[in-house]
Amino acid sequence: MSDDTLLEFPCDFAIKAMGKSDLEFDLLVVEIVSRHAPDLNQNAVTTRPSKDGNYLAVTVKIQATSKAQLDAIYQDLTDHPHVLMAL
Repeated sequence: MSDDTLLEFPCDFAIKAMGKSDLEFDLLVVEIVSRHAPDLNQNAVTTRPSKDGNYLAVTVKIQATSKAQLDAIYQDLTDHPHVLMAL
């Protein structure tokens, strides 16, 4: 696996995940991301419901420290059955 990246660490990085809004999805995403970025604060989280309110997009801004950290966050998000998409 290559560590090639255009990012210079540490850096600010926004992670977005989408899922059903009826499952306290925002809390789930924050819990997953905070496993890898424990210094996360609540001001770093924003949510946006879909037009019909069925889905929720959650954006979490972190101070990323490495490509491995970002890879682990995305892996945990995409492995969770309630996460439909992670960007």
